[in-house]
Parts: sequence; C-alpha cells; structure tokens
Amino acid sequence: MAISHEVFPLFVEPYFRANIAGVISAEQIKFIQGLKMVNNMENLISENLYIFEEPELKSIKDAIQEILDVYAREVLCIEQRLYVTQSWSLTNNPGVGMHGHSHSNSILSGSIYYCELPAPPATMAFTRHVSYQQIDLPPDVSKRNIYNTPINRVIPKQNDVILFSSRLTHMVEPNTSGQPRHAIAFNTFVKGKLGNYRDVSELTL
Repeated sequence: MAISHEVFPLFVEPYFRANIAGVISAEQIKFIQGLKMVNNMENLISENLYIFEEPELKSIKDAIQEILDVYAREVLCIEQRLYVTQSWSLTNNPGVGMHGHSHSNSILSGSIYYCELPAPPATMAFTRHVSYQQIDLPPDVSKRNIYNTPINRVIPKQNDVILFSSRLTHMVEPNTSGQPRHAIAFNTFVKGKLGNYRDVSELTL
C-alpha cells in the first residue's frame, strides 16, 4: 500500500559566510603571524587571546563588527547588538587538525581566513549532535540530506569570515598540505536589554 507523506523542516541551523578582501593588509598579516604562539592540544594558539584589542588590527575588528551587525539584524532579527569577546590566532602545521569542540559563554563564533590557505585548505566539519549519542543510527551515505546527515563540511577560502552558533560541535580536519594553515577565531556575546520588566526577567547588559 502506498502511503502519502510529506516531510517538513522544524528548524534550520545556518552558517554565514562573508568576504573581507581589501580590509586586511600585508602589514596586518605579518603582525598576526608574528604573534607569540603556544601549544593548544593539537595545534598552536596565540598567547594573547584578545588580539582584536591590538591597535594594528582595528580595521579587521571594525569589519567584523559590521558583519555581526548584519547577522544580528538580518539573520537573528534581534534588537540587541553582538560584539566580539575573545579573539585569537591559530596555526595548524602539516598533519595537524583540531578536535571536536564547542565554545562556552558565547552566542556566535567565527573564523577568519586572513591569508592564503594551503591546498587543500582542510575543511571545518560540523556535527549535528551536541551530546553523546548512545544509539548510533547513521543514514545510508548515498541518501544523506538536510534532515538526516550527521555531519556537514565547510571549505574555507582566503578572506572568508564564517559565523556559526557557538553551541555547535565542530572540528578542523587534518592539514594534509605541506604548508601551515592560519586562521583567526573569535567569540561573541550581546549588549542590550533582555527579558521583560513586567515579567521580572529584565536584564540590561
């Protein structure tokens, strides 16, 4: 018996991509790559975890703020303003990736590919699940779709800014090139008024 059926999305989880070519100068690239780096489990991370507070990077910080304003206004459709909290530089040397993780105390996270990427560039992989899965029921690989896929990959390009929900588990696949892979990462929070005065839930940030 043929059963009539339809499938509808309940929610959609977006990622956002913008390009800031022309904002980043050769001097800024040299400055970022000259930052002191320390070990960060698999890869290297800048010792300074607030690099956007450096005056040399003001134009990049300003461009990111413009992008966050667009995201708040046109994607989240909220009155509050997103702003960068922490920001840091990352280097994945040949053979190195980054384990699956999410970002605490942040609403939206981002990656900036501020210089030329190696070939292949190593993708960012996002997983659907945010907690341990006791029962694993992966779909047929040939029949994966937006409803059932457990993982999606994003291929970065030079001058890309990629934004995504901080709660999403994500990883960087190993750098299979012979060159280092550089990026900047950052977290965000909101400024403004949350909640409602009469509901005694009001909070001004």
